[in-house]
Amino acid sequence: MRLKWTLALLGMGLPLTAYAQMQMPQAQPAAPTVAQPLKLPQALPAAQVKDLKTQIDGVLLKQSNSLVTLYKDLHAHPELAFQEKATAAKLAKLMRAAGFTVTEGVGKTGVVAVLKNGEGPMILVRADMDALPMEERTGLPYASKVIADYMGNETPVAHSCGHDVHMAAWIGAARTLAAMKDKWQGTLVFVGQPAEENVSGARAMLDDGFIARFGKPDYGFALHVTPAPTGMILYRNGVTSTNSDSLDLTFHGRGGHGSTPSATIDPVLMAARFTVDVQSVISREKDADAFGVVTIGAIQAGEAGNVIPDEALLRGTIRTQNDQVRTRILDGITRTAKAVAMMAGAREPSLTIRPGGKTVVNDATLTARTVDVFKAAFGLNVQPMPQPMPGSEDYSEFVLAGIPSVYFFIGGYEKSRFEAGIKAGNLPTNHSPEFAPDPEPTISTGASALALAVLNVARPAPEVSAP
Repeated sequence: MRLKWTLALLGMGLPLTAYAQMQMPQAQPAAPTVAQPLKLPQALPAAQVKDLKTQIDGVLLKQSNSLVTLYKDLHAHPELAFQEKATAAKLAKLMRAAGFTVTEGVGKTGVVAVLKNGEGPMILVRADMDALPMEERTGLPYASKVIADYMGNETPVAHSCGHDVHMAAWIGAARTLAAMKDKWQGTLVFVGQPAEENVSGARAMLDDGFIARFGKPDYGFALHVTPAPTGMILYRNGVTSTNSDSLDLTFHGRGGHGSTPSATIDPVLMAARFTVDVQSVISREKDADAFGVVTIGAIQAGEAGNVIPDEALLRGTIRTQNDQVRTRILDGITRTAKAVAMMAGAREPSLTIRPGGKTVVNDATLTARTVDVFKAAFGLNVQPMPQPMPGSEDYSEFVLAGIPSVYFFIGGYEKSRFEAGIKAGNLPTNHSPEFAPDPEPTISTGASALALAVLNVARPAPEVSAP
């Protein structure tokens, strides 16, 4: 009997009925027409794909224990954005051992590992390295106990987004491709990217001359673990993620004694009012059919319960999928902040909105070709995503630099654990302090999928694919 899964978040968000939709065979929409067709080699026959999958599984089986050990080590020793020095050093050492030529310090802490194998395309494979400023509450024996400086404060650090899985799968794919050099031709460019969580690491690597120094890849691949059953691969043609903007908002009040609020202008009250009132921009100004989110994730004000402080700082995130909605929401945030201050008799607040990750757009032709190979290898475990994820991703910078790419998702929860979490209504998702994917078969699925995606295009003599 086919299980109709429901889940509020797919990694970073899908509707409640998403998994139920995924379990039923669906006709796939035609890929959108591209202005300049992407050049790809001849498609691999299904029988050849299955044979390659068998060979890949054999190579990965030999390194399964070492990849899980690597994952646990990375999980226990997370590092924040642009602080990934130990992480980068570990990855660089492993890639050199696999036969890659490695350059460290690209974009501050990024790693670029290159393996040349005859004439053929240049293929980028990216993994993100940084962790989140939050406390882990998984109870795992290898749970993070790391404390680091974050914006001037000592803060717990955890791999609660799954980047440790990405790195382990990345190493597994690199080793596998190095061991199967007789099956491909071209140049591999494996990128260990810093600072994905603050959506600035990809840009830093590009600004550090990534393309000038290493060349412009012909194709690119990246993955993300998500709270779906292990073995599943989820994809989307075209728009795959959202735009993100961050906001820093400071309300300026007049401090004083907590017993005499009439002699003060209370910035905490302004912060609370704004946090509630700004949601009316979403519920009353944004088209109900359009995606848009404003979340206030941090409020910092005062030190003592009997003292009204002078200021209150709010930090938040804005997520959208088109420019019109983004403009409307940003205008609404600005108006609401000014109105809250005006109502309190305070001076105008200080508001800074910083653009972040841009939309990741999967190349239609490359996606169709990659999905064909995934389906031949993984069967019905390969399913489309009904809509883009609400989360953002700065892999978009590589796409915008002109690298046709496929960004896809892998399930991270063993099936019974997934089903139990769904039934109980408490399945931890990415960025939850309890998020902890099952190392296997999550890592091997990711490594196998990345290796197959590369083998699918790593051959010379391209043809022009039909639009």
